[in-house]
Amino acid sequence: MHDPSAAGVSPLPLNQPDNAKLGLIDILSTVEETAYIWDLKTDLIDWESNAATVLGVGAIGDISTGADFNTLITAEDLAGRNQAIGGQHSAVEKAIPYRVQYRFAANGQYSAPSICLEDHGSWWADKMGKGVRARGIIRVITDRYAEEQRLLFRSNHDELTGQLNRIRLTEALEATIQATKRRKGSAAFLMVAVNNMASVNDAFGFDTGDEVIAAVGRLLRVKMRTCDLVGRFSSNKFGVVLTDCGAVQMRFIAEQLMKAVNDKTIQTSTCKLPVSVSIGGVLIPSDAYCVQRVVSHSLQALDSARLKQNDCFRAYEPNPMQESLRHRNKSIANDVISALDDNRMLLALQPIVSTKTRKLAFYECLLRLAQPDGTIISAGDFIEVAEQLGLSRLIDRRTLDLSLAYAKLNPHVHLSLNVSSMTCIDPEWMAAMQRMTGGDRSITERLTIEITETTAIVDMDQSVAFVDTLKELGCRVALDDFGAGYTSFKNLKHLAVDIIKIDGAFVRNLAADKADVIFINTIVDLARSFGMKTVAEWVADEKTAALLADAGVDYLQGFHFGKPEVVVPYVPSRNATHG
Repeated sequence: MHDPSAAGVSPLPLNQPDNAKLGLIDILSTVEETAYIWDLKTDLIDWESNAATVLGVGAIGDISTGADFNTLITAEDLAGRNQAIGGQHSAVEKAIPYRVQYRFAANGQYSAPSICLEDHGSWWADKMGKGVRARGIIRVITDRYAEEQRLLFRSNHDELTGQLNRIRLTEALEATIQATKRRKGSAAFLMVAVNNMASVNDAFGFDTGDEVIAAVGRLLRVKMRTCDLVGRFSSNKFGVVLTDCGAVQMRFIAEQLMKAVNDKTIQTSTCKLPVSVSIGGVLIPSDAYCVQRVVSHSLQALDSARLKQNDCFRAYEPNPMQESLRHRNKSIANDVISALDDNRMLLALQPIVSTKTRKLAFYECLLRLAQPDGTIISAGDFIEVAEQLGLSRLIDRRTLDLSLAYAKLNPHVHLSLNVSSMTCIDPEWMAAMQRMTGGDRSITERLTIEITETTAIVDMDQSVAFVDTLKELGCRVALDDFGAGYTSFKNLKHLAVDIIKIDGAFVRNLAADKADVIFINTIVDLARSFGMKTVAEWVADEKTAALLADAGVDYLQGFHFGKPEVVVPYVPSRNATHG
């Protein structure tokens, strides 16, 4: 063989003594490998001298041309090898890598036995895109090697789609980012989402959904440049790493990928289905310089694409207001978790008075967050974000702990505490309630548990079960923010609550809005017909209180009767960090 480096084998240093030189041919033969250079124009193959031995043919002359070699490849595998090496290609004068496996019968296609070969290397095309030469290495695949390769493939690739799995995809992305930084170039990352997968899964089942996802993965791979990578990021999302790519090329490739999918109908075991994808793109390093930011920004761009239409591409655009909001949310989440861990959540009580006597009837339990420096933060500043981030169960549990502790120390006080929608389906919260009260009705009968109307109508059956269990324990139940939902009157009859808390939006402008007066009168009449009491929130002045009294509201709550007060002040540690 005239060019040992052509097959990826480096020639020996000329200054090495003969007895120190490695026997490269012997090594290749030992591992059952050989190498070749193939002139695709003349079809002549220049083999390494051990080729006949490794492949089991009579002489190298038997496989001196591509045509001769092809006669020994089993018929079912021949098309795959011809497609991998030397086919028409647009990449002019660039190495086009290939790796293909096939069965090889040294005595002819129909002889037995045959061996399995792995053939990998690179080929080049001329200016017309036609193959001109190839060079590669052929290895005999044993059963053990095949199993090792299978396990290696499974560790690197997604089982369903055959594309890179998420771990390898992010590793490839990291490598591309670092390479881009070193050569001061640019790259891009595309987040591709298959649209309407929930509808496909609901209509045809998850097996059909899997077929769609796998088919989209294949379509993306076929249309990508050979230098790029695709992997499965999550259930219906693929990540595409584009090397040496600018803004214009990123958009062009994204549009080509969308067209490749959107112009096809995918044949599944159920039926043919039209499929589309949406794509969000990020430039590296101008839009992001680390894996976490690249992925985050690509998902933001994807969300923007999906908001516009189902098959759309959007490049990431910085949004200072959104970034500021995200930083704020992270800060709030950290503050809440830290306060829960350090017991810096405090109980604050707001009085609820009898409308007739204006005397205290019970307290609503609210939370306050104490910062390490002693600063107290109202629940309104963190509770919404905390609920969005899934922290509501932890907050509700801490509220329960603090409220029950206060109730035990103050046997004549009645308390009302809010729970989130997540708590209504949380058996641990109910178990904690039963465990901490020990079934003592002298405690539970002084408790009112508030659930929001919007929470109740999301899952009415679950809400009914939650309310029934609380009432069996002796608790009263209040429906909070009544009037904020869309089906208040329809669903009220299903919930055996004791109290309706009228949403404050109908109270704060009561003196100036006759429509609110009519609405409140209607709610009071409705509550009386069901044997329920009413509470009006956000009462800010005496005029509003008088109007509510005339309407027949039973209890009043608002700053006019008292602001929430922390019952146990927080004393910051001397070692606390002051902000």
